[in-house]
Amino acid sequence: MARVQGVLAGTSDADKAIRYLSKYLTKSLGDGLDGDQHARCEHAARLVEALRHEPCSPSCANWLRYGVQPKNAKPGMVPGRCRGKAHKPGHLGYAGRRVLVSRKWSNKTLAEHKQDRRTWVLQALGLDDEPTDPHRYTWKPVPAGDGNVPPLAVRLLRSIHERQRWREHLRRLEASALGLPATPAAA
Repeated sequence: MARVQGVLAGTSDADKAIRYLSKYLTKSLGDGLDGDQHARCEHAARLVEALRHEPCSPSCANWLRYGVQPKNAKPGMVPGRCRGKAHKPGHLGYAGRRVLVSRKWSNKTLAEHKQDRRTWVLQALGLDDEPTDPHRYTWKPVPAGDGNVPPLAVRLLRSIHERQRWREHLRRLEASALGLPATPAAA
């Protein structure tokens, strides 16, 4: 009798279980391709040929096709001749990384992307993006039982309500920009 277990997000075993499942689901992708199934074999061959030119890792020579210098580049690197695992027919592209992290191709850090998103949202909402005075707020721990601070549940519900209000406002702005009628969001 098999023992069935669920996988809950955020638990300590979730990541391990997903890695285990992914490994065994993709372990032998080429084994199921029998010679009598001609269409499946042709499809696999086309996939292998297409993946031959896709970058598999930061050091893959295929980045040269896109004008990106591969990591640890060496003389004689030729696109389409990478010996990485992802380019082998038995793996059908399941090994390796498909894209570089954004800072490699955009020359922006995560903080800069976050600031760009913040600026865009503030402009869309019609709010000013003035530099915040670092001395505007004073941060200090709140003693337990302070009567001026609402309970945690109330603070969380207020934050959720504010986020929902922003999203609704942004949705209405997008609808008006596209010339669509502003309808209430589905609950």
